Amino acid sequence: MKRIYVMLFLAMAFSNLQAQNKFNLLVGTYTNTCESKGIYVYEFDAASGDFKLKNSSENVVSPSYLSVSADNKFVYAVNENGPQSTVSAFGFNAKSGKINFLNKNDALGADPCHLINDDKNVIVANYSGGNIVVYKKNTDGSISTVQQLIQHEGKGTNPARQEKAHVHMVVFSPDKKFVLSNDLGLDKVFIYKYNPNSKNEMLTLKGSVDVKAGSGPRHLTFSKDGKFVYLIQELDATLTTFSYDKSGSLKKIAETSILPKDFKGGTSAAAIKISPDGKFLYVTDRVDANNISVYKIFKNGGIELVEQQSTLGKGPRDFSIDPTGNYLLVGHQYTNDIIIFKRDKITGKLKDTGKKIELCSPVGLVFTKI
Repeated sequence: MKRIYVMLFLAMAFSNLQAQNKFNLLVGTYTNTCESKGIYVYEFDAASGDFKLKNSSENVVSPSYLSVSADNKFVYAVNENGPQSTVSAFGFNAKSGKINFLNKNDALGADPCHLINDDKNVIVANYSGGNIVVYKKNTDGSISTVQQLIQHEGKGTNPARQEKAHVHMVVFSPDKKFVLSNDLGLDKVFIYKYNPNSKNEMLTLKGSVDVKAGSGPRHLTFSKDGKFVYLIQELDATLTTFSYDKSGSLKKIAETSILPKDFKGGTSAAAIKISPDGKFLYVTDRVDANNISVYKIFKNGGIELVEQQSTLGKGPRDFSIDPTGNYLLVGHQYTNDIIIFKRDKITGKLKDTGKKIELCSPVGLVFTKI
């Protein structure tokens, strides 16, 4: 009898371990270049790198970037469609992967490209509109009409890309007291004080920091301890390190380039993420580079290049690291696939598994619990 109990215990433990290694991978796509239903949900096994399609949305227009609620019950998406752009809310069943459309509202700015959410609000960056908009969440997870609009004004030194403001990202500070926003058109990172319970002044400007003229700040990420911020600049592939304090202040402490030595081709730096253990930084570059750079992070915020390798596709717009840190998945906008790399947790290096998800124009990747 004792042996049977031991066997049952081991079987349950093994089953739980298997379950802990499985996650939902949500993928946002462009729907105007090839056949796509919008948002796709895969089950991803972080022990083996295997995957299977669970579900998808129906007839959703270009949900390029996604943000999942903390309770894993709702998904918010930007619908990137020029002047007709909207922001959508969906109910989400993590077990089945089913996505249920709730509502959408006007983005009040062309080409929304990034968004975040908490239990009160959904905050969106409009790229071509050059503004930030804030929606209130309704009790059923749907979104209100825009309750606050903040318009950036000005231009940068690159007449082709910086003819006006181009807000490219919004991100919460670790304590959620501030929202940082990168403006590619103005070469600035704005810091807003966050007042979640306000009716229509959820964001109030605290200040901004300038970056190198013509560099075009795109995306940033916080170090795991929250003391440093790493910013990738799209137009010239500059990678800037800032110190950050809890008063919401940024101070530039280092600057480098992600371009390989003697590189002569086109560049368009894209996504920047940190491994779950906080030890490594990853950055993708597009156009002719189509590579990913791996940096080791030191306790003082300094970084050191570990390796640089091809992403094995064209247009690595976004990537995501699974919560265990075992795999890094890169979505290619133009070769219509997601390449699955195995991560060495000790060195940070990447190795192609030979596995890939074939999908129309994947541009936003998010892991969630099942």
